[in-house]
Amino acid sequence: MPETHSKAEPTEFDDVMIAMDIVDTLRHQDLIVERELNEEDRERALVQRLREIYDAQGIDVPDHVLRDGVKAMEEDRFHYQPPAPSLQVSLAKFYVRRDRWLKPVSVAALVLGVGWGAYHYGYAQPRTQRAERLTFELSTVIPQDLASHRDKARSLSLTDRAREYIEATYQDGLAAATEGDERRARSAVEALEAMQTDLNRSLTVRIVSRPGEYSGVFRIPDDAPTTRNYYLIVEAVDLRGEAQLVEISSEEDQRTEKVKKWGVRVSETAFNRVMRDKQEDQIVQNAVVGQKRRGALFPEYSVETTGGAILDW
Repeated sequence: MPETHSKAEPTEFDDVMIAMDIVDTLRHQDLIVERELNEEDRERALVQRLREIYDAQGIDVPDHVLRDGVKAMEEDRFHYQPPAPSLQVSLAKFYVRRDRWLKPVSVAALVLGVGWGAYHYGYAQPRTQRAERLTFELSTVIPQDLASHRDKARSLSLTDRAREYIEATYQDGLAAATEGDERRARSAVEALEAMQTDLNRSLTVRIVSRPGEYSGVFRIPDDAPTTRNYYLIVEAVDLRGEAQLVEISSEEDQRTEKVKKWGVRVSETAFNRVMRDKQEDQIVQNAVVGQKRRGALFPEYSVETTGGAILDW
């Protein structure tokens, strides 16, 4: 039995192959069968013709195989029918052609991945972190710094004017932090910190009397050509005689700066007295005109003055 079974499979396989060949022969050979023949006569005619073809080629094909081939032809048994269009068919064809699109798609995906990574980790994430850090600074760190430096400055101040200025600077910094203006808020912190140094200093205000430098100037206002505003050019020096930076506001343009020299507005009488003093020997003998006391932020003058000042002349 095993031997009989092992021989049957090749025989059946050969019959199928011959049947397929018969179908192919029927398709390619010019075999014309009369239409008026009935089905049985037409089949016999086709079988007869096929036997002649294979005999001519020296191929012995059994009749049942020839009949099976003719029947297979009529049933389109070995005729390929393409599947109807569908999503599955389209996806299958797309997959089969992957050698055409896989590499460029992979490269594009890699480029997009690298680009996204660079954008996310090189720009978006740092930007988000900076924004979060700035929000924390403005809402927590800077207000704490403002309060700390305000309290230290107030503890050193001995005048109402100094305390008012400290509080105004603190409130301005606090408002800037609330508005999200980091530059102005930090500037207020720095100003309050600098005030602590200024409050600890004791300075003497004196008239500048060096060769080649002005000791006084006057201004003629544009809207009052018959009026003169008189200014003495002064500086604030420490115990060693070195000029120090003092915060002064200009009455001409409301600009506030830390300067070593400025013009303090005085009466015409005080101005003329200093000019006469200097004209005698080009030296101002009575040069001291004020003090910046410890615990104060602004100079107090001993000459007749409106308190106004200029920063340029």
